[in-house]
Amino acid sequence: MARCGLGGAGLVLVPFLLAACTPSALAPQAEQTQAKPADSQPTASELDEHQRILAAYGGAYSDPRLQAKVEQLVDRLVAASDRGDLHYKVTILDSPTVNAFALPGGALYVTRGLLALANDESELASVIGHEIGHVIARHAELREREIRDEQLGDRVFTDLVNDRQAGALALARSKLKLAGFSQKQELQADAIGIGITAHAGLDPYGAARFLASLQRDSELRRRAAGAGKRAAPDFLASHPTTPERIAEALATARQYKAPATDTPDERARARGAYLADLDGVLYGEDQSQGFVDGRRFTQPRLGLTFTAPEGFLLENSAQAVLGVTRHGNAALRFDVVSVPAEQALADYLTSGWLEIEPKSVEPLTINGFAAATAQAKDDNWNFRLYVIRFGSDVYRFIFATKKPSAEADRLFRQSVDTFRRMTLAEIRQVKSLHVRVVTVKPGDTVQKLAGRMALPDRRLERFLVLNGLDAGNELQPGSEVKIVAE
Repeated sequence: MARCGLGGAGLVLVPFLLAACTPSALAPQAEQTQAKPADSQPTASELDEHQRILAAYGGAYSDPRLQAKVEQLVDRLVAASDRGDLHYKVTILDSPTVNAFALPGGALYVTRGLLALANDESELASVIGHEIGHVIARHAELREREIRDEQLGDRVFTDLVNDRQAGALALARSKLKLAGFSQKQELQADAIGIGITAHAGLDPYGAARFLASLQRDSELRRRAAGAGKRAAPDFLASHPTTPERIAEALATARQYKAPATDTPDERARARGAYLADLDGVLYGEDQSQGFVDGRRFTQPRLGLTFTAPEGFLLENSAQAVLGVTRHGNAALRFDVVSVPAEQALADYLTSGWLEIEPKSVEPLTINGFAAATAQAKDDNWNFRLYVIRFGSDVYRFIFATKKPSAEADRLFRQSVDTFRRMTLAEIRQVKSLHVRVVTVKPGDTVQKLAGRMALPDRRLERFLVLNGLDAGNELQPGSEVKIVAE
C-alpha cells in the first residue's frame, strides 16, 4: 500500500472504497484535450490534479538513475510518434501496484511496481507507448463526453464535513478509474503503442510479453490475497487484458520488422542494461512507512498497530487507512489530526468538524490512552467515532454502517481495543524489501534461485512472474535475473 502519511486532512466526500469502477474525479477535464508543447506551463488545475495523484499513490519515488532511464525512453518514444512536438513530464509513483497512465495535459505516471515487473526496455516502452496512444487518439476527451452527466455513486460522509480538497484526495485513492476507456479504445492504444515502439527501434513483441506477465501477476495477486486480503488494484483495473488482447498485440507486432539488432545476444544485453538500472528498487510495501497485513495495520515509524473487525478489507493510503466489508454495508477510516493538548477529546468531538449526537459523547481510556467516543448519522449511514490521544497526536477511528446494531458497535469497540503501542522487538522485525539483480551461476536452477526470495510464501510463483519465466525454463549461466531481498 501507499504509505500512511496520516496527515491532518479533513474528512469529506469519502467514498470509502464503496464505489464500483465508475469514472474518477481524476478523469481529465474536457478542455484538456492534448499534451502540450515543451515550453508550456501547467495550469493551476493540473498542478492540483498532480498533488491529488501523489497523495493517492504515496508520493513520488526518488531514484535519479531510474528517473533518467524512464525520461530518456519517453523522449525516444515521443520522437518516434506522430506528435513529436509534445512533451510529457514523467513521475515515478512510490507504489507497489502495477499501473501507468498519461493525462491529456502532459503528465505521465508510472509506478515502481510496474517498473519492477518489466524485464526489458521494450516491455516498458509498450506500456508508455500505450498511454501516449490514449493521448494521441484523444480517448480521454471522448470518454469525458460520455461520463459528464453520470453520478459517482453513493458517498460516505458527503454531508458531514465541508472540505473539498480532502474529499478529492479520498476519492482519488478509492478504486475509481482515472478514465474508463472502452475495450476498443484499449486495443487502439495497444496498436498505437506497438507502432511507436517499433518506430523507435525497439522490439514490438514487448507488448505481448508484458501483457502476459501482467496477467500472470494479477492472477498471482488474487490467489495470494486469499480470503483475508484483497489484491491491490493494478493496470488491469482500467486496462483489461485477456488472451484475445495478447493475441491482438502479437498480430499487430507481426506487421513490423524486428530491429536489426534483435539477436539473442543483443536481447540479453538489453535485458541486462534494463535490470542494472532496476537493481535496488523498493519492492512491495515500504514497510517502515506503514503497511496492511490482512486485517492488521502496522506503522512502525510511529510505533502503533491495530486490527480491523472481522470481514473488513483494509487499504493504506497517504491520507488514511480505509476499510470496507465485502458486501459494502460497513466501512472504516483511520487517520490522525492535530488537537491542542489542552482540549479535551470530548470537546474536540463536538467542536464542529462533524455533526455529533451530543448525548452519545463519552470519555474513555483505550489501553492506557485517553480517548472518547460518539455517534453521528446522515440519511444513509450511521457512524461510531473514536478519538485516541497518542503522544502529541490524536488518532480517529470512524466506522460507518448502513444498519446500526449492538453487535456492530461491539465489533467496532473490539477493533479499537486492539490499538496499541508496538514493542521494540516488533519494530525491529519490520524491514523493507528490494529488487536485487543476481547473475546466474553454473548449477543454478529456477527452484534454487526462487528459494533466495525473501518472501513468506509462493516464492517460486513470484520468482517466475517477476522474471517472465515458466517453471520448465532453464537458466543460462551468466544471464541475470531478479530476486527479492532486503
